[in-house]
Amino acid sequence: MAVIYRYNRSKLTYGLRLEAEFYQPKYLFEVSPHCKWTNIGSILTFCQYGSSLPLNEEGKGYPIFRLNEINDCFLTKPQKWVVMSQREYQMLKLQRDDVLFCRTNGNFELVGRTGILKEDIDAVFASYLVRVRTNPQYILPEFLTIYLNTTFGKLQIQRRAMRSNQVNVSASQLRAIPIPIFAHEFQEKVADFVNHAADKIVLSKHNYAQAEQLLLSELGLLDWKPQRTLTYVRSFNQVAKASRMDAEHFHPKYKEMFDRLPSNVYLQLLGKITLYTKGIEVGSSAYTESGIPFLRVSNLSKHGIVDDSVNFISDELYNVLREKYEPQQGEILLSKDATPGIAYFLDESVQGIIASGILRLSLIEDIPPYYLELVLNSIFVQLQIEQSVGGSIIKHWKPSQVQKTWIPRLLADREKEISALVQQSHAARREAKTLLEKAKRAVEIAIEYGEQQAIDFLCK
Repeated sequence: MAVIYRYNRSKLTYGLRLEAEFYQPKYLFEVSPHCKWTNIGSILTFCQYGSSLPLNEEGKGYPIFRLNEINDCFLTKPQKWVVMSQREYQMLKLQRDDVLFCRTNGNFELVGRTGILKEDIDAVFASYLVRVRTNPQYILPEFLTIYLNTTFGKLQIQRRAMRSNQVNVSASQLRAIPIPIFAHEFQEKVADFVNHAADKIVLSKHNYAQAEQLLLSELGLLDWKPQRTLTYVRSFNQVAKASRMDAEHFHPKYKEMFDRLPSNVYLQLLGKITLYTKGIEVGSSAYTESGIPFLRVSNLSKHGIVDDSVNFISDELYNVLREKYEPQQGEILLSKDATPGIAYFLDESVQGIIASGILRLSLIEDIPPYYLELVLNSIFVQLQIEQSVGGSIIKHWKPSQVQKTWIPRLLADREKEISALVQQSHAARREAKTLLEKAKRAVEIAIEYGEQQAIDFLCK
């Protein structure tokens, strides 16, 4: 049904935007009587684009934050690097409490993703991100981060996004986004929740790293680096048996990895300890603006479900598909396409339908599920995937190949010890997410009903 609304010509500000969508009523909440409003530009002390230098795959230079490193309101440690001069580095060097804002992307849902740095890391940031620093006299950086991740903040980002081949929110449009001004007492309470969540993330990372080191130590792979090999020879029989002719498939590092396994480690095929169920592809035409989550590979990480860029399907389609394609508590989700080998154990029920690029693994052997999750994410399985996957632009790990993946088994007590560390890691990360969600809801309550109700909500 068409909706008609009027807007006075005298109020056509914001760079003389004339499109009707810009003035939809859902965006016009700045008249809230419970707070004063200003533009983000008026409370910034710094606003800068990042580096456009190419990535360095060899890990030389300086770590660079990209979109992938902005998750759940925080910046996580970068995995990619860039090489730049010392002068460029000094200009782009991040510091604790810097806020990064994604200004452009091909995916509309990812534009505006915002995170705060809560670690001391010598790093820089990519050109499609904007670094902003606030004047803490008016707005704390933690509060700015939370506000831009609330429903109100996201609406104002979407309002100012220019859409063509790429969705873009320019620095000037970012400065024009309205932000509520609240008393420092309330902002500090929100910041306390953010900082407490940051501590939980640190604890989660520590436990997960401990579990990884313990596993690799048991497998004889701690600090292992494959030997550099310029040439190697394989027989025709080996090529025929593997039905592969690419040299990469026969690289000596794969055999070297297996040869390092201690004698007390025995191997089981993944297909012997799990059963799999593949997801389904509904097609983009089935996506809706709201409804039930449709989980793709991009929504899966080794730390959980990434739900800030999820697509939705209708309740009707969900009810048709849920019996066969909804993941169940106690299963492991495992990606097989695009970025194969991402695994996460579901210790809680999840509402949604999984895409065809994800497998649901159910256990049929006695193996700690958190241990199996960690193994699937480890270098031991990742190198097996690297050897077996096919595809050029998009990688494909066939279910038949998944079933033939070798899983190392340790003494039962050691597997349980590793499993407990992974479980503690996930629990700490869930607690962090709960704290952040509460902080976001408190800001929304303050805008809708006033600071005192928001403070009461936080104190419950």
